[in-house]
Amino acid sequence: MDKSVPPRATEPRIRRRDRHGRGMRGPVAPPQVPLAASRGEVFADLVQDSVERLERRWPQLADIEFLVQDVPYVKDTGGGPGELLSDETVPLGGTAAARDDLPARIVIYRRPVEIRTKSRDERAALVHEVVVEQVAELLGLSPDAVDPRYGED
Repeated sequence: MDKSVPPRATEPRIRRRDRHGRGMRGPVAPPQVPLAASRGEVFADLVQDSVERLERRWPQLADIEFLVQDVPYVKDTGGGPGELLSDETVPLGGTAAARDDLPARIVIYRRPVEIRTKSRDERAALVHEVVVEQVAELLGLSPDAVDPRYGED
């Protein structure tokens, strides 16, 4: 009943499969393809595209800081924990005028915009509308003056 056990190799083996035999896990797609971009990155790209489209007409937008946040901060309305906010009270974007050392800021809220759209094209159109509206508010102009094609999509 003496069975000799072969000695173990001193060098670690290179594992080509995981312990269940299915192979090593790795990325589904290389980082260069759009699959690897997160929803937040894709949304930020939509905002940047819209800003670049407007900067051709309004060069002063280069001095404004554009931000993307997931959700807006909603102050307590004092109605208690059971109070629900309607869709009309959830902002899609916001502005902050320049003060002290801070530049003017425009914030676009990602989740409220995503919830209201079904496709990438709808999302891009709504993002552009929100950016135009916020720029118009910050500059004290009408949205039609900021982008003549506002509301046509």
